[in-house]
Amino acid sequence: MTGALITGALAAGEAGVAPATIRKWVQLGRLAPAGRQGRAQLYRLEDVFAAERAARGTREQSGGTRGRPTAPTPPRP
Repeated sequence: MTGALITGALAAGEAGVAPATIRKWVQLGRLAPAGRQGRAQLYRLEDVFAAERAARGTREQSGGTRGRPTAPTPPRP
């Protein structure tokens, strides 16, 4: 059985990421479109969630700061 197909914008909203993140996952090969509707690429929601879990796992293994500086450590007395 196949899941319903949704647009990248809807997939991004469901996964809690920006639409640009969906496009980036496609570029990186973490997510593949399952179909097309006109010019729009369509995705299976379960595939989107799998890509999100994989990205989250990669972020957590690398420290998860996403390029943001961490809070400075207070000086020792």
